[in-house]
Amino acid sequence: MRARIRRTRTALLFAALALPAAGGLMAQTTPQSTIVVEGERLPDMADMTKGPEIKGVITARNGDKIKVTGADGTSTVIVVTEATRVRASGGLFGGGKGKLGTDALLNGLPVTVKTMQWSGGLVASQVSFKSGDYKTAMMIRNGTAQQFEEQSAATEALRGRMADIDKYNIKGTTNVYFDTGKWALSPQAKAELCNAAGEAERMDNALILVVGYTDDVGSEEYNQTLSEKRAGSVINYLQQYCRWKPYRMLTPTGMAEADPLADNSTPEGRAQNRRVSVNILVSKGLDGM
Repeated sequence: MRARIRRTRTALLFAALALPAAGGLMAQTTPQSTIVVEGERLPDMADMTKGPEIKGVITARNGDKIKVTGADGTSTVIVVTEATRVRASGGLFGGGKGKLGTDALLNGLPVTVKTMQWSGGLVASQVSFKSGDYKTAMMIRNGTAQQFEEQSAATEALRGRMADIDKYNIKGTTNVYFDTGKWALSPQAKAELCNAAGEAERMDNALILVVGYTDDVGSEEYNQTLSEKRAGSVINYLQQYCRWKPYRMLTPTGMAEADPLADNSTPEGRAQNRRVSVNILVSKGLDGM
């Protein structure tokens, strides 16, 4: 009986010792594959923790992200997914059985957002709003043609007013230069303009602002007209040859001899001041989205 027990224990010991060896053999013979992951994959909401409830107005929309600005001015960027529930209260949608999509989340719409947290930020689990507010936002959208086509960064009202320049971040500036009293573009200037347009095209929500300048030679009236003609020649070339779309262009302006880059007392300085500045702008509301 004791011999039988000893033999059984010995067999179990050899079986236990054999397990790591077998595991090591499998690890050596199993082929390995390399997986390359670009970016951070959004996990399932079931694996996330509950985040804060955000109340405010949708002030920007870019792809799968919305920016919600609260009454205190605080803005929060939130990701919306196919799993996000969109709900409306009231007569417009309240009695309907159809599921609302995230395309109902219009710019200017007051919302309450329930969120989940993950390492990349906040994800909307539910977005709710009042049907009356949705109707108003839709009327505003249709009335102002605020469609955000090709991710345009600003409304038509902002595009036409230099007074709102502080609402933008300047992402880059290209200066092209002119001969005295001239507004014709040189071959170098033409190449630089298309390069600037290409740079802007690679940025989401970019607009272009063109400003013309002169040196201090000539009268103030003459230089004002000359600066406007220089800005106009740049605008025409950007649109006709560099294929920059007109609706992504802020109203150009001529600033005559204001804001010189260099000292007008030298020929070299005056040459630097006979310029047009092509500024690439992104609305502060959309920058970084």
